[in-house]
Amino acid sequence: MRKIAFQSIQTTIFSYFGVVLGYINVLWLYPYALDTTQLGTFRTIQDLGLLLVPFAQLGLGHGITRYFPKLERNHAALLTFSLLFSFLGFGIVSLLFFGFRQQVISLFASNSPEVIDFLGVALLVALFSVWSSVLDAFARSFVKVGIPTFFREVFLRLLTSILVALYLLKWIDFDQVMQGLVLVYGASMLGVGAYMGWLGVFKLDFSWGQFPEGFKSSLLKYSLITFLATAASTLILKIDSVMISSMLSLEANAIYSIAFYMALVIELPRRAISQVAMPLIAEHFAQQRIQEINHLYRQLSNRQLYICLLLFALIWANIDSIYHFVPNREIYQTGKWVVFIISLGKLVDVAFSLNSEILVFSSYYRFNLLLTVCMSGLLIAANYFLIPIMGIEGAALGSAAAMLAYNLVKYGYLKWKLNLDPFSVETLKILVVGIVTVFALYLSPALSNPFLSIFTTSLLVLGVFVGSSALLGVGKEEWAWLKNRGK
Repeated sequence: MRKIAFQSIQTTIFSYFGVVLGYINVLWLYPYALDTTQLGTFRTIQDLGLLLVPFAQLGLGHGITRYFPKLERNHAALLTFSLLFSFLGFGIVSLLFFGFRQQVISLFASNSPEVIDFLGVALLVALFSVWSSVLDAFARSFVKVGIPTFFREVFLRLLTSILVALYLLKWIDFDQVMQGLVLVYGASMLGVGAYMGWLGVFKLDFSWGQFPEGFKSSLLKYSLITFLATAASTLILKIDSVMISSMLSLEANAIYSIAFYMALVIELPRRAISQVAMPLIAEHFAQQRIQEINHLYRQLSNRQLYICLLLFALIWANIDSIYHFVPNREIYQTGKWVVFIISLGKLVDVAFSLNSEILVFSSYYRFNLLLTVCMSGLLIAANYFLIPIMGIEGAALGSAAAMLAYNLVKYGYLKWKLNLDPFSVETLKILVVGIVTVFALYLSPALSNPFLSIFTTSLLVLGVFVGSSALLGVGKEEWAWLKNRGK
């Protein structure tokens, strides 16, 4: 747990620093420098590129994490094999992309024709993101997630800020901004590679014949099976953006992307902890330590839910004041209820903890594949039904409903097969604390000054949250940790 704690702290610091930078970008710089059509194009191309990543990666991210503990040596050979195999996957995706180019163009021709000129950028973003994900998985297997998180969450956003700032200063045009995304993602990938080289673990080694007998076939079989689940998971996260651009407009996607980013901060503790916990789960399964997995499952569920409920209360209590600082806020504030709906979906995912990670590294990973594919199909169907009726709120509602159904089924399956359960009386107490805090928001005074409003409202939220926690006796481990760090 100490190793998890150190790496998760480091990862969380970089993640939240990236969030601050991201907030500056998404809530001020992008809306100020780009019009709604440009911002929609900027987001859609990146999301389309990231949507292609799992198909090109062919599931190697989870494959590396699962099979890395089975190798006592030849780790460099595994990395080299993974990089080349993922490049093969990218080649296949590229051929399919160009083969169905006209169908892809037809998706955007009516409502978002500006996207069509930059489809090549999406492909190159996908390539560098694929290699970055392979390097991330390899670093994660060494329980070195802090610095890769820096390059993914901070460095990438910093370079993007510079790119848009150059456009704001009229040093480059918008076409060059879009082309510059290729350099941004490429530089981020090279940064992770350089860090791994500095650690001495990035070496090209083609001695694949020294792998244990059956290792390559088992790795590829597992990776190819899980790649559909990974692809479906990415669809669940990214398909909203692409479908909104296709079915509504780039302007609608610009509004949605800003609202979505506000809600995304809620799940950052979960993402940080998950990155570090995955290799431990794989190790526990390798040693058949099911009780250790259950302990980790429950402990992290309560810890994540406690922290993320506080974040949700702080964001929702200050939502109008936050939008006050967004340029052209009369346009973007129409996405306010998207923030609320997406936030509820994120809280559901946080409460159910590491169920996806546990399934992926268990012997029941095929069920996770089937379930994830079904859920992605359900989400696409829900979006097709809800977006024309409810607009961007329909996309948010479809995502939240799919997330709830997805987690309920995984929870029931793990309870049935492995008798794992993340919930306890502590979970109920944490939920009561969150509900009391949200209801207390109605006591917050309405102030015209946004700075003063954020200050007073946040103090009220923190006071109610900490006070109700003390009355119910929850959050003791979190506050004890903070006190120890303060000594």
